[in-house]
Amino acid sequence: MIKVIFWPIIGLLTVLGMVLNMAHAAQLAIVIDDFGYRQHNEMAIINLSDNITVAVLPNATHAQQIATYAHEHGNEVIIHLPMAPMGKQPLEKDTLFPDMSQTEIDRIVTDAVNKVPYAIGVNNHMGSLMTASLSGMDKVMLTLSQYDFFFLDSRTINTSKVPQAAATYHMPVLSRNIFLDDSMKEADIAAQFELAINFARKHGHAIAIGHPYPATVNVLTQKLAQLPADITLVKLSQLLPLPLSLPHSLPQPTPQPTLGDILGGLKTDSAALFAEWFIQAQSLDKY
Repeated sequence: MIKVIFWPIIGLLTVLGMVLNMAHAAQLAIVIDDFGYRQHNEMAIINLSDNITVAVLPNATHAQQIATYAHEHGNEVIIHLPMAPMGKQPLEKDTLFPDMSQTEIDRIVTDAVNKVPYAIGVNNHMGSLMTASLSGMDKVMLTLSQYDFFFLDSRTINTSKVPQAAATYHMPVLSRNIFLDDSMKEADIAAQFELAINFARKHGHAIAIGHPYPATVNVLTQKLAQLPADITLVKLSQLLPLPLSLPHSLPQPTPQPTLGDILGGLKTDSAALFAEWFIQAQSLDKY
């Protein structure tokens, strides 16, 4: 009789442990910027996980090809929209500036959308000058509001006006939490990855942004293979604060279980385990 009771209890505890892990796992989203120039590294990143989001520069040499490759492998694609920085740096073609007219911004953004197939959102490439300008970002958001997009603020400046501008047009916004590879030393990138994990544990989720550098590829290969049990790698869109209507051609993100689902499942599993115990007990009584 002891065995009959013991095994269902072990099963129940196992189910309970799995439920608690699902309920408390922190979510980590990884976005890799500057896609479109380094196909070998970019394909390696895509092949690591279909939960890594790729941000494609619209005027990069291989923009369309790499966006298509990513989509075919189940990765989410966003447009890495070039925006003006504070400092003097080499700029991508059609970099957005705050003093551009609405017509010019419309042209640049529309062209970017056409050059990056399967995009479901946008983030800024550089942009410390542009994203700090409310009037400039208001023009960008007006154009983007024509699409079913969300905006990931790369947070290249603390005074970003992205949330304020996006709110006017009811556009969902996410914000970067950790940069992985400001330093291209593997030890530094690994330390930043651990920082992202700790941030996710503390806040429930984290968004980390990196680049297709060889060192970043190496670190991600190692770290994702050893991801802690309490951390779940998720698609970027799964962190959106509100449901987003994605284009019908894209695979929809797997819904995350609600607390009601978890408790309901636990109740069902518990009932099943008790029924199994009862049947076994009855059977043993015959012998």
